[in-house]
Amino acid sequence: MGGSRAQLNKPHKSRFSTKSSRNLHKTSLKDKSRIAKSERNVAKGARAARLQRNKMLREQKKAALLKEKRASSSSTSAPLVILLFGLSASVNVESLAEDLLRVLSNDGAGDVSSTVASSEYKMRITVLKAPHGNLLSCMEMAKVADLIAFVASTKSLYEENASDFGYIDSFGSQCLSVFRQLGLPNTVVFLRDLPSDLKGKNELKKMSISNLAGEFPEDCKFYPADTKDELHKFLWLFKEQRLTVPHWRNQRPYLMSQKVDVVADDLNSGKCTLLLTGYLHAHSLSVNQLVHVSGAGDFQLQKIEILKDPNPLKLRKESDAMDSDDVIDVEVVRSLDPDSMTQEPLVVENDLDPLAGEQTWPTEAEMAEADRNQKQKRLKKRILPRGTSEYQAAWILDETDDEGSASGSDTDDGMVLDETEGYIRGPKETNNSDVDDDEQVSLDDRDADEETDTDSVMMEDDNLTKEQIEEEIKKIKAAHAEDEEYPDEVDTPVDNPARKRFTKYRGLKSFRTSSWDPKESLPPEYARIFAFDKFAKTQKHVFAKFLDMEQENRDDCVPAGQYARLHIKEVPTPVASKLCLLAKTMPIIASGLFQHESKMSVLHFSIKKHDTYDAPIKAKEELVFHVGFRQFVARPIFSTDDMNSDKHKMERFLHAGRFSVASIYAPISFPPLPLIVLKSAEGSAAPAIAAVGSLRSIDPDRIILKKIVLTGYPQRVSKLKASVRYMFHSPEDVRWFKPVEVYTKCGRHGRIKEPLGTHGAMKCTFNGVLQQHDTVCMSLYKRAYPKWPEHRFPILDT
Repeated sequence: MGGSRAQLNKPHKSRFSTKSSRNLHKTSLKDKSRIAKSERNVAKGARAARLQRNKMLREQKKAALLKEKRASSSSTSAPLVILLFGLSASVNVESLAEDLLRVLSNDGAGDVSSTVASSEYKMRITVLKAPHGNLLSCMEMAKVADLIAFVASTKSLYEENASDFGYIDSFGSQCLSVFRQLGLPNTVVFLRDLPSDLKGKNELKKMSISNLAGEFPEDCKFYPADTKDELHKFLWLFKEQRLTVPHWRNQRPYLMSQKVDVVADDLNSGKCTLLLTGYLHAHSLSVNQLVHVSGAGDFQLQKIEILKDPNPLKLRKESDAMDSDDVIDVEVVRSLDPDSMTQEPLVVENDLDPLAGEQTWPTEAEMAEADRNQKQKRLKKRILPRGTSEYQAAWILDETDDEGSASGSDTDDGMVLDETEGYIRGPKETNNSDVDDDEQVSLDDRDADEETDTDSVMMEDDNLTKEQIEEEIKKIKAAHAEDEEYPDEVDTPVDNPARKRFTKYRGLKSFRTSSWDPKESLPPEYARIFAFDKFAKTQKHVFAKFLDMEQENRDDCVPAGQYARLHIKEVPTPVASKLCLLAKTMPIIASGLFQHESKMSVLHFSIKKHDTYDAPIKAKEELVFHVGFRQFVARPIFSTDDMNSDKHKMERFLHAGRFSVASIYAPISFPPLPLIVLKSAEGSAAPAIAAVGSLRSIDPDRIILKKIVLTGYPQRVSKLKASVRYMFHSPEDVRWFKPVEVYTKCGRHGRIKEPLGTHGAMKCTFNGVLQQHDTVCMSLYKRAYPKWPEHRFPILDT
């Protein structure tokens, strides 16, 4: 057939075929079958390998889960810790704890220990009661709890000062936010004081669950807890439940003390040995490791004694519970002594050499470099008048020197714009012929510069009257409000020249792209801290080393779950006495430290102001940082987190509603770790939650720049030109800051041309028409650093 009915065949698809496939028809039938089988075998083998790998992963997860379940329910594991927390002050936690312990011990009467080994449920449990109103005790108990049981009472529905839904008061809501920040373990809710009739009980239970369900995780279960049978049902379900704890808590070993003792040290006056007795959790602890005692500091171990378990899991019902307080002589099973060669040294600060920055005589390399520079200068061709001698040529300036001298001809000293670096050098970085004037500047500005810094902290309460304290608080609140409305704006002093007042500041052509040397003009505190070239690699190496030590089952390690006594040496006697008092209201926690974690460095935290805290938080103010199990005092500075720049702008206050970065001098801690910041409340000795966050990084080279903005106002405007006044008060200051670019709040950019008159007015040119009501601004920067704390641990302030 012809025309459109003609047959059309598809072209042969050999354009993308390989040479071997094109020549396949030339091979024999035997080779064809061999090639085809190999391709099929490869596909089949890949699928089989994939299925085998998935099967192996499933078996590994199943084995790990079974091992975890056996470890948590075995007789060698540490007792599970249940924390009873009352959501309101009307909840009676004491009666619930007694009922729960009696159900576990099958004892109808008599005193029962807080740690019970139950043969009926085949597990050991320690019950902690959170004291309502004591924030610090509740935080320390929540850090070690395997299960937090929130207790709600239906009687709180009828309280006058209850919250909107009646079950949770203000303190309960505050602690809930803290527990979420620390990381919630398994949670349950106990409902108490339900009516006895079945219909009313079910209705009130449903209403309570609907009101409270939004405050807790989705997998949180609600249990009535008024009778023995209801508690019995909960314990059977709890026994089969898989426990999950926050990841940061499983990274390091810790001991929750059940007994605290002090032994005097005859060799060191003012020091003693602290004895902490309890069960070891999470991981093995080496006697050569350093330990951190919460709130007291980092210490070395004198020895570790493994004791006979006072609460063994026995099969006989007659010995279900044993009161550990009645045991006077505890049998020592084994004692571990540290090895002086392998014990981790307690290094806190770097050795400070006061002569490290001095240069007494140039080295050979420096002299060789100077000779090379001198030869290059001699080889440089210069156009000189005929007959000029070498002595006369030294006095003839180059074109670049002429430009520099012309810019500073009106005054002896001035800011020089460095085009390659992108910033303006201050007087300490330029070559000044007037040395006496520089020395006088540094002396006069020492006190003045401290005022622009946020170093000024409220004076001690002992030296101020009540009226002075209230006046100081009003000033801080006024400064906080002014910083929110007019950030970074600073008035130029009338009686002090601006070139001296802001001698440490410099201008930047671009905050994002201009370079700033992180090693330039470091403070003396940087000689006391430690830094790592590759911190992530160091952290990975330290974690791997710790896991290898645990898997080796070495003789210097105490396995997790053992009942042990830690002998912590060289503890200050006032600190040990304070710990003995605190042990009556909260558990004293001793956690093992990794390598390098006792050394000081610069830590950066992602931080946010807490919703319940209304008072202003000023930079370099003394705060208490709770980072995991550790506590220390620090005086942070706050800064923004600029993703597209290596420089970050300092903030004078921690503002609500947004995240900032807090930088402090503190001992090294390997992330991830949660952060709770406490601050003493105004007019109260009890601390309040000021901020929450997490550990971000450890980097002393992070550049934080403090920005100030000098403002002036147009006096006369003529299109692109304007005369500006009140930014400076002398023509010398105008010439000094002439290289710095100015801008306006309406978006115009310009430069200073020349001073006008003798009162600091200046002529400026802009890239657009300037409005009369506009404001002319100039931004200056200097690097800011945290404040070194006067004392590092908060135990004596508690």
